[in-house]
Amino acid sequence: MKTMSISENITKLTKQLSEDVTLVAVSKTKPVSDLMEAYKAGQRIFGENKIQEMASKWEEMPKDVQWHMIGHVQTNKVKYMAPFVSLIHAVDSFKLLKEINKQAKKNDRVIDCLLQIKIAEEDSKFGMDAADAGVLLASEELKSLQNIKIKGLMGMATFTENEKQLRSEFQKLKKCFNNLMNTYELSIISLGMSSDYIIAISEGSTMIRVGSAIFGERV
Repeated sequence: MKTMSISENITKLTKQLSEDVTLVAVSKTKPVSDLMEAYKAGQRIFGENKIQEMASKWEEMPKDVQWHMIGHVQTNKVKYMAPFVSLIHAVDSFKLLKEINKQAKKNDRVIDCLLQIKIAEEDSKFGMDAADAGVLLASEELKSLQNIKIKGLMGMATFTENEKQLRSEFQKLKKCFNNLMNTYELSIISLGMSSDYIIAISEGSTMIRVGSAIFGERV
């Protein structure tokens, strides 16, 4: 069976998605040549989980690419991506938001962020609970941060093939989003990866993070 090329994978995926679902091509560990193949097929949004790797690719790639930081963020690394990052997915504390705001201000930018909500049962997954997110969004401290904008929520489901469990975790994030969206003008639900994006979309995801289904398995 012939394996499909990166550009064929992009085309196939794009055809599957409705206009209200955004595809983030997860390009971590992949060489710039692979990203450029996806770029030539029309992909403009790439997701990385290491800031230094993302920064070096940003320097090499065309400037109309949007870079999404999808991994866990250490506060001391924010300064390296502040000049260019489009969206930071995994914001899980007010301390991190403060640092993003500080570095965005230095670069005369407003940086879009998503709050990471813990929906998985695995202990290894980061994120705040839904109640904490509500408290944070309502806080006076948040209003003082003029150089960030919280655009929505992000979640990472348990790594499992159990569809019932996945749906339950996805629904947890959607419920949290529904409770907060109108009050705080949230528009993005970042949910779903190569193995489960079809289920995630059916449960309300508006942004999927797809790596291996585009670039092949990581070595």
